[in-house]
Amino acid sequence: MGQQQLLLIVLGIIIVGVALVFGINLFRSHAVNSKRDLVVNECINLAALAQQHYRRPTALGGGSSAFDNSNGNAWSIPSQLQHTASGDYQITSISANQVVIKATGNEVANGVDEVQVTITVTPDTYQVNSNEP
Repeated sequence: MGQQQLLLIVLGIIIVGVALVFGINLFRSHAVNSKRDLVVNECINLAALAQQHYRRPTALGGGSSAFDNSNGNAWSIPSQLQHTASGDYQITSISANQVVIKATGNEVANGVDEVQVTITVTPDTYQVNSNEP
């Protein structure tokens, strides 16, 4: 009877260990997906700001139908939004009719992968591309 009880205890410890590892992996996966959603939402907010700048007249501090310096006032990411709790944001290219913003999240998935989002903003639309770690 002692060996059977010992075997049940060892089996119980193994089952608890496997459940713990599974739970930790599930939590990490959820954290990365949640961080990606936050970064995408902040990118969409930046896209809206860029489109507002595009439509606003130069006299009111806008671009007057241009994202870049064509009309004397280029759009840039506000300084308080360049580095947030979710990640870092930078303009990779800007022209009169398009802005490309690259976002790098600060949640690392498995040591090397990180959340990266690229959003291409045009006067009327935006396109979000995200990596999948």
